[in-house]
Amino acid sequence: MTHPASPKIPPLRLLAWETTRRCNLDCRHCRAAATRGPYPGELSTAGGKKLLTDVAGMGPAVIILTGGEPLLRDDILELTAFGHGLGLRMVMAVNGTLLTPEVARQLKEAGLQRLSISLDGAAAGSHDALRAVPGAFAGALSGIAACREAGLPFQVNTTITRSNAGELPALYELAVQLGAAAHHVFVLVPTGRGAQMREELVSPEEYEEILRWLLARQHEGRLHLKPTCAPQYYRLWREEARARGEKITAQTQGMEAMTKGCLGGQGFAFVSYRGEVQACGYLEITAGDIREQPFPEIWETSDLFRQLRAVDDYHGKCQACRYRKVCGGCRARAYTVHGDVLGEDPVCPYQPH
Repeated sequence: MTHPASPKIPPLRLLAWETTRRCNLDCRHCRAAATRGPYPGELSTAGGKKLLTDVAGMGPAVIILTGGEPLLRDDILELTAFGHGLGLRMVMAVNGTLLTPEVARQLKEAGLQRLSISLDGAAAGSHDALRAVPGAFAGALSGIAACREAGLPFQVNTTITRSNAGELPALYELAVQLGAAAHHVFVLVPTGRGAQMREELVSPEEYEEILRWLLARQHEGRLHLKPTCAPQYYRLWREEARARGEKITAQTQGMEAMTKGCLGGQGFAFVSYRGEVQACGYLEITAGDIREQPFPEIWETSDLFRQLRAVDDYHGKCQACRYRKVCGGCRARAYTVHGDVLGEDPVCPYQPH
């Protein structure tokens, strides 16, 4: 169901397009439960170009080409170059195992601005255990070496679970040593194959400890750190700034003062390999289908997106929380664990006063 456009439609800042669901790994935490495929109904080259054209018409945005494994798409270079030609900032998320120096060079020439490569363990044992394919760690490091040889900027992505949380300091040091432009740390959302890992979801106390550690590292300035699917980080940032007597402005706090926690449907959207639009890849509720309705129209009129933007209507302690507009809680974890897309984030320890 859709409604007339609201006058307060937030601009789209990031769009993740699941270019394919095919993958050469079997990651235990994969939100897409991706396999080798085939997956009928994958958006065609023409369909992908229409999506990119429609998004470019909405203003500047970052396009995250994701999967599955995007490098399994034969036309991925063509799509990258097309989006770049439209003025979109094109980035890509890969597992690294298929990346060679030649492929990295071709991606850079096509206009790709950055690659993200996942490292979920600081050594082969833990990384390969989560990725469920022997040699995945060596493959990821080989992909990172290919980026460095081609001069293609890369970042390291890490998904944190109870099993690997203790490796976070070593993973951070590894990202620094490898020359990453950034380290994005995801907190497990138990959906897809990850639904079988709910016991691996960190406790609220462990979660808070992880976020405080990340905040301390961010202040060190050695590497840009970004907690992802961890909106409570922005509450902690503001609490610490207030304790120091600092104002929350772009001049004093940089990007952290200009962004917020959960951006699903509020600055971020996800398009599946079949063209289904979601607030994010982890929140398995369809907001529309670009094969039936142009993406800009879905962005403006989706009933789901309107719900997510009405943060004052969230449920439970989120509604009473003074930080609801800068945090918002993870909507996907709320839905996956509680069955309520507007409910409380199960890993949040904060109790509103």
